[in-house]
Amino acid sequence: MAKVKLNPIVEEVSGGLGNLVFRTSNGKTVLCRKPDVSDNEVTENQAAHRERFRRAVAYGRSVMADEDMRAIYDLAAERKGMPVFALTVADFFNAPSISEVNVTAYNGKVGDTIKISALDDVSVMSVHVALVNSQDNALIESGDAVESAAGSGQWIYTATAAVPAGTMVNFTVVATDRPGGTAIDTQSKSV
Repeated sequence: MAKVKLNPIVEEVSGGLGNLVFRTSNGKTVLCRKPDVSDNEVTENQAAHRERFRRAVAYGRSVMADEDMRAIYDLAAERKGMPVFALTVADFFNAPSISEVNVTAYNGKVGDTIKISALDDVSVMSVHVALVNSQDNALIESGDAVESAAGSGQWIYTATAAVPAGTMVNFTVVATDRPGGTAIDTQSKSV
């Protein structure tokens, strides 16, 4: 391993050059031989991650080739201050999140509402709600929530079926983002 003193014009060097690699170790740049990993076997987890990364790159390329999708990601990348392609890959890897499922206004009547807060790197495309009777696992109703204002992350589901008093209801909420990532949250309430 060789120590390297850099010219002030080149303040930082990293990466490889032929069979050599520049690295920073303890605040100093060092030059060493590129490691030989040809004998290393790929684990099942590594293979799965590589496959997921391959799909993320394919998703990014499809976004870059689609003018409408590219425009959406261009705006989001500008807001976040990052390259568009990097944002597409990050969006593929990062599923949306559901921070709240508020069932306090739901009392088993038609027109009762369930409020959901769901966010994503770029945008949540849909929020699906299912209500199930917890005694017999029978589906009471299901459908899509409506975003209160575009891009707000606040979604409202309006009940379409009446439920008898005293019924224990399980609520399952599924938020989906552009690449198809999902987040699931469940709540229960006796009406």
